[in-house]
Amino acid sequence: MAITTEPAAPTTETPPTAETPPQPPAPVPSKDGWQLSSPLVLTMVMLVAVLAQGPVRQALSAPVMQSWMTVFVAVVVQALPFLVLGVLLSAAIAVFVPATWFTRALPNNPVLAVPVAGMAGAILPGCECASVPVAGALVRRGVTPAAAIAFLLSAPAINPIVLTATAVAFPRNPEMVLARFVGSLLVACVMGWLWQRLGRTDWLKLPAHEPHAGETKGAAFWGSVRHDVMQAGGFLVLGAMSAATLKAVAPASWLRTAADNPVVAILALSILAVLLSICSEADAFVAASLTQFSLTAKLAFLVVGPMIDLKLFAMQAGTFGRGFALRFAPATFVLAIAGAVVTGAVLL
Repeated sequence: MAITTEPAAPTTETPPTAETPPQPPAPVPSKDGWQLSSPLVLTMVMLVAVLAQGPVRQALSAPVMQSWMTVFVAVVVQALPFLVLGVLLSAAIAVFVPATWFTRALPNNPVLAVPVAGMAGAILPGCECASVPVAGALVRRGVTPAAAIAFLLSAPAINPIVLTATAVAFPRNPEMVLARFVGSLLVACVMGWLWQRLGRTDWLKLPAHEPHAGETKGAAFWGSVRHDVMQAGGFLVLGAMSAATLKAVAPASWLRTAADNPVVAILALSILAVLLSICSEADAFVAASLTQFSLTAKLAFLVVGPMIDLKLFAMQAGTFGRGFALRFAPATFVLAIAGAVVTGAVLL
């Protein structure tokens, strides 16, 4: 008997195939046309400047523009070195000084910390541009805002350089040095105490600094310097432009008319101090040149100027927030005038 075998049925299984990797999406074709970039903008600005150099030169040669440029350059040149000094001090405080040092250096009682911080302002050889970034660094390092405000206001007016310049500018009135020291320190302490009493934390907004994690102290220091220079320097330029504009358009005859009335004279020089935005190292010589005004009016000029002016308002708004500056500037202006009048009545 023959045995037959049936042919095996063909298998339907297919050999496994390797999975194909996902293909990247096709690049989107770029749109035709101009793309705005920094080099292109710079090239366009330089081209416009070259083409319009004739009208620009003619406009800059006008007396008003020459006066504007003189005031603008003078304010920036006077303030910039001290701004850099303040930025360096701010970065050093933020990077190299332990946060616990400030809590040990100042009294625990905020009421007592205010005058101590105000007196500490005497050791900073700079002007108001230097005190703004330093005060911001103090708050970031845990110092109570009331004490930092006292330091912010006192440092530009009672440091040794400013007091020496005041003594040189008023050789026949040495009492002006003491009056400026007492009046400025009094206003700084009162403003600090007012903030301690009435201030709110949501009014004070500090810029957020990067944590500098993983960086060396040197890298963190220069990173903080670059951050503060870009921020504070921009507001300094903005304030200097505003001061130059107001100086160029204000008639000089207004000062002669205001000097005849004692009350108007004090208000006029106080407003003038805000508008001129002169560095505190040089304002004593400007005040001494205003011979038609009384010593009390000149003292108001010297007390108000280092505490609130156009460039200071812009820098404070950039460092502590616009809400802080809008509340802080008017209160400081009023108290500075009152402090100058009271101090002048007693010492001058």
